[in-house]
Amino acid sequence: MADFTVVVADPEEGAAHQRAVDGQDANRFIGRSIGEEVDGSAVGLDGYTVEITGGSDTAGRPMREDVAGPALTSILVDGGTGFKPTREGERKRITVRGREVGEETRQINASIADRGDQAVADLLGDDDADDADDE
Repeated sequence: MADFTVVVADPEEGAAHQRAVDGQDANRFIGRSIGEEVDGSAVGLDGYTVEITGGSDTAGRPMREDVAGPALTSILVDGGTGFKPTREGERKRITVRGREVGEETRQINASIADRGDQAVADLLGDDDADDADDE
């Protein structure tokens, strides 16, 4: 059974909210690719729609939009996700995950695509305050 950490970015407020997702809610993400939209109720945002923008696997390898499937692959890149060149013309072979969410994915980055009636802070913000009290 898959379980993920979903980081939901709110572009209007410039904030990000982190949620642990497992069970049936996690299954909504399996097989989806970067750029696809998922019902926000999977992360506690009823009435919202979130768009998958990226993620990483158990070892921290990033997902790349230009690589098909969920498998590991080694690619030669000159920049972009997973590699930032330090000099002109520099290229490097890196290991990345494909754009599809799979069983090995541990973190999913998402952004709010369509807003619902309630405020994001009302739906997600209360849990952040409770977590701070527990520490």
